[in-house]
Amino acid sequence: MAQQLTFDLGLRPALGREDFLVADSNRAAVALVDQWPNWPSHVAAVVGPKGSGKSHLAQVWCKRSMAQTVTAADLTVEGLPAQFTSKSLVVEDVDLTQVSEIALFHLLNLARQAGGHVLLTSSGWKTGAVKLPDLLTRLSAIPVARILDPDDDLLRGVLVKLFADRQIAVDEALISYLVTRMPRSMDAARQIVARIDLAALEQGAEVTRSFASRILTELENPPLL
Repeated sequence: MAQQLTFDLGLRPALGREDFLVADSNRAAVALVDQWPNWPSHVAAVVGPKGSGKSHLAQVWCKRSMAQTVTAADLTVEGLPAQFTSKSLVVEDVDLTQVSEIALFHLLNLARQAGGHVLLTSSGWKTGAVKLPDLLTRLSAIPVARILDPDDDLLRGVLVKLFADRQIAVDEALISYLVTRMPRSMDAARQIVARIDLAALEQGAEVTRSFASRILTELENPPLL
């Protein structure tokens, strides 16, 4: 079958608070974001696997707090004054084994002095790797909400949302089939839906259970180079 020409137009997923699916695995993180500005500290952290929804929650918090967003790799002492002008800041992808400890310590001090707030997101919260004693003390005192692996009900909801974001109508049989076959992670759900969407566009095919089965098989058994 000849492949159709496809264009990457830039998917814009729904990232509002009402679009975030709440389940036992992420309820603590949602509650933390919803409790702002009544946090017990000027800083809080959301920790979870890649693709688990940390950035979605961070965007929800950004809209409420008018915060800017930076990655931990771009966090520097010199850049802090400009990054913290709104007195609220999201720092994404915090790896405590690699982040600038001096810059992070200055940020936590700045948040406390200015009466502002900072939300950190991380895929791995390894405070034991922190070498700066004062920073370790500060980090040990902040609330940390963890996002756990999703259950079947959450995976179903996420798959439906991901297909809807791409304007693909699917039935319950297809969703149930994917849930029983796919790895148990949100990141896997995103990759599977993206691959199904691309293949359907290229081949001009309808997204059915048999079509999805073939795509899953291809993902599980990639061709040898």
